[in-house]
Amino acid sequence: MNAPNGLIGLVSATAAGRRARDRLAAAWPETTRVYDTGGEEGGETGGGTVRDAVARAFAECDRIVCFLATGATVRLIAPLLGDKASDPGVVCVDEAQQYAVALLGGHAGGANELAHAVAEALPGCRPVVTTATDAVDVPGLDTLGLPVEGAVAAVSRAILDGEPVRLVRHVVLPLPALPPNVTEATDNATERDRDSGAGYTLLVSDRALTPDDRTAVLRPPTLSVGVGASRGAPADEIVGLVERALADAGLSARCVAELATVEAKADEPGIVEAARRLGVPVRTHPAEELAAVPVPHPSDAPLAAVGTPSVAEAAALLACGEGAELLVPKRKSEPEGRAAMATCAVARRRPRGRLAIVGLGPGARDLLTPRARDELRRASVVVGLDQYVDQIRDLLRPGTRVLESGLGAEEERARTAVAEARAGRAVALIGSGDAGVYAMASPALAEASADIDVVGVPGVTAALAAAALLGAPLGHDHVSISLSDLHTPWEVIERRVRAAAESDLVVTFYNPRSRGRDWQLPKALALLAEHRAPHTPVGVVRNASRPGERVTVTTLGELDPAVVDMMTVVTVGNTATRTVAGRMVTPRGYRWQEGS
Repeated sequence: MNAPNGLIGLVSATAAGRRARDRLAAAWPETTRVYDTGGEEGGETGGGTVRDAVARAFAECDRIVCFLATGATVRLIAPLLGDKASDPGVVCVDEAQQYAVALLGGHAGGANELAHAVAEALPGCRPVVTTATDAVDVPGLDTLGLPVEGAVAAVSRAILDGEPVRLVRHVVLPLPALPPNVTEATDNATERDRDSGAGYTLLVSDRALTPDDRTAVLRPPTLSVGVGASRGAPADEIVGLVERALADAGLSARCVAELATVEAKADEPGIVEAARRLGVPVRTHPAEELAAVPVPHPSDAPLAAVGTPSVAEAAALLACGEGAELLVPKRKSEPEGRAAMATCAVARRRPRGRLAIVGLGPGARDLLTPRARDELRRASVVVGLDQYVDQIRDLLRPGTRVLESGLGAEEERARTAVAEARAGRAVALIGSGDAGVYAMASPALAEASADIDVVGVPGVTAALAAAALLGAPLGHDHVSISLSDLHTPWEVIERRVRAAAESDLVVTFYNPRSRGRDWQLPKALALLAEHRAPHTPVGVVRNASRPGERVTVTTLGELDPAVVDMMTVVTVGNTATRTVAGRMVTPRGYRWQEGS
């Protein structure tokens, strides 16, 4: 695992702690800072006291790893505590490096994430995380990467305790799976519950509202504010204009994703300062791109000044992308005693769901990538072949909706996954190996359009898993060919096999032989044999990385196709492939290898 973002302070007091500290510093050289100390907690040798080191790290770092006892660390940080939002995350590692304890700032300070990263970096170490939501595998409201306000603690506790919680979405947001006690509801149902004093509400909204003591509000970044400004426009004037425009439209400033403007105004001091005060970045667009955006209120003034008839409206719409909705048309600032120097407009992004196309690898859990694992836990809906779902069911969060089907329903699964994403959900469409290799990525992308976000997560392919078991058969140019003629005419497959044979490529055969297709593999091997000697090495791998794994290295002349089935990958070497100590090796062909 890579180091979490931000600066990580490392503090130790003993020789063992310093050794572990130095191991982390070497593993994460770009993100760590070592705070030298001398001996005991109050000792004044070497780099100063441990107390001073912790205080400096607390003030200067985003997170801290203390190679100290938890009791000592508690005493040292207690006088330094400020509030949950600003305190750094603190992790304690014991003298034997058996445990990495998330002590302070589990979510807000990133200590939970850091504890896992430290445990992975130190051999034999285990993370200790006691945050309630993490303990029961429920996503904390403060871990979703969004501003959250209102009765966060009360609603989180209700979710954990299994009490009814209504989820109301004013805007689409692809949330991770929530427990079954969190159910979708309408605004009207929520109002009835509120009036009766019953129930809790999790609200997803960009509206300006004040939540009650039973409502938590997630604030998604749905809004873009386009800004036009004359040279020297004061930041106060721009900020005031933006705040009034949002308030008059009933919109929350916490849902503004950026201030958007024309490139010519990228360094305008008033705009830059206004964005800083609002806590958002400045996003700029070339004048010619803004000029191509249809707007309701074009003007000759900006056309003459910066080359586009609209800055505020066009920039807001362009920043929000296809399907954006203009919520607040262009309006001017209203300074006293002089002409307006700023304009703004507000647009909303089109609601978008999220589809992650996830490769699970060949089957072994340790060959499932961390990114794939993260996407499975981020999804509220998982779509896949039933046997693949069984491989990862234990990794899914409580409340994940699973839509599984059997062999032969690939196109149906692709349509289902895309439809769920279009409904605004976070969807994971799973496949074995790499999802882009004879798997679900192709039918899903053929079905998907630009109205959803699509993420591809690579996986270890069957060819790679088999090759690792066989040795190094793919050391030079190689090709993968599926022998299934269910979707590809045999004439096309045969032409490809023949071309691979004539090109002297190493060939990996997928879908090599089934009970209903028993002649294709012998035919393909015969085509290769026209160009390769009988002693050419061939690798046969069944159930690579799964229970019942079987690896055989044979030759083109001796291979018995009857031992091959659909759970098998067959790799045929090229004319340079050799068997060395029972392993297939295809040399890379460099001149220094010619005499080896």
